[in-house]
Order: sequence, then C-alpha cells, then structure tokens
Amino acid sequence: MATPSVQQIRPASLDSTSEPPALFDGTTRLYISYICPFAQRAWITRNFKGLQDKIELVPIDLQNRPVWYKEKVYPQNKVPSLEHKNKVIGESLDLVKYIDSNFEGPSLLPDDPEKQKFAEELIAYSDTFLKEIYGNFKGDIEKHAGPQFDYLEKALDKFDDGPFFLGQFSQADIVYAPFVERYQIFLKEVFNYDITSGRPKLAKWIEELNKLDSYIQTKADPKEVVDLYKKKYLA
Repeated sequence: MATPSVQQIRPASLDSTSEPPALFDGTTRLYISYICPFAQRAWITRNFKGLQDKIELVPIDLQNRPVWYKEKVYPQNKVPSLEHKNKVIGESLDLVKYIDSNFEGPSLLPDDPEKQKFAEELIAYSDTFLKEIYGNFKGDIEKHAGPQFDYLEKALDKFDDGPFFLGQFSQADIVYAPFVERYQIFLKEVFNYDITSGRPKLAKWIEELNKLDSYIQTKADPKEVVDLYKKKYLA
C-alpha cells in the first residue's frame, strides 16, 4: 500500500542562529536531519502512515546545531528524536516501532506470527549489517560488503507474496532502506561496485521502494552522500 502522492516541501534546517519551536506545547515533532539515514527511518514511518499533519517535521543542521536542541529537547544531541505527549523519545529503531504502534495509519507489521518473528530477526541484524559495511569501506568491498548484500538477497527470498522482506512493505524495509540507498550510491560512484549485480531480488526491492512516495520524499541528495562519505570514511 502506497501513501497518497503528497508533494512535501522541505522546511529549512534549524541551526545555531534559529529560535526553537514552541516546545512542549502539545505539538508532536519529529527532529531529523536530511542527510541522516537513522533519522530517515522515522521520517519514512511518519510518511507511510500518513501522519504529515499529525507529526511536524523539524530538521536540524547537524554541522551547526542549535544549543537549545541539546539543552531543552534531547540531551543526547542526536537525531532522530520525537517530542510527543510532553516527553522526548530517541533511537531510530525504537522510534519506528513507537510511531507505528502509537499513531493511526496502516500498520507496518503484519498479523502473521512467522512474519513478525522474521521482522524482529532482520531488525536485530541491522546493526551488524551497518558495522560490516561501514567498517570496511577501505578494505575489500566484495569480500566484506558482498556477504551483507547476499544476506538481504536471501532474506528477500523468504516470502513470495510481494517484493519486500515480509511480502508487503514493513518496519523491516524501513530499517534497511536509508542505508542501502546510500551504499548503492557511494559504492558505485567510488568503487564502481554494483550492489544489485547478481542479486535480482535486491534490485527489485530497490525498484519497488522507489515507487513509494513515503520513501521518495525522504531520499538524500546523492552528491551530498558521496561527498560526506568520502570525507568521513576515506580521508
């Protein structure tokens, strides 16, 4: 199920010169950064559930953060965080589940217990997936990153009632999508490594993701991704 096509105008990022919003006034706010894949997880969840009018998007400039964000909103000074019912919740995996469970809109977990169990396995593995790839950008890409993309290819073969991990779009897809998006761009640009080569299900999964407005509206600027990753991982 795709959300209705709603063209989203991205609000400007708030920086050290910006005044805070009217904090804890009853408005639900999702604090993100446009370049952050962890924040993108929560952003996709909000969009897919059709909560654009219920959860206000507040982008933060991570290179020039407002002091009030750490002091008054989220002491960890990271994104994403969600201001809801006079409290602030963080951590992207927790937020995907929290937004899915505590707000209206289509559920991002099926009723099938087998699929729920597999979703938990995939989500639990995501940290390993990230560490194995991020930690080996300077090494042998095929040797270290290849098995991780093979893991996704195999996972996409488990259920045949749709192109996503559980057949239909779910929390599991949201957890991996922002990172696969960035890896595909960066590895192709810098190492000429095509993550979909020999992985038809992964290629199809990416193709289907790019038909979802709720995901498309959150995608990062490819040039910004390449520049950031070069600076962060190859310098």
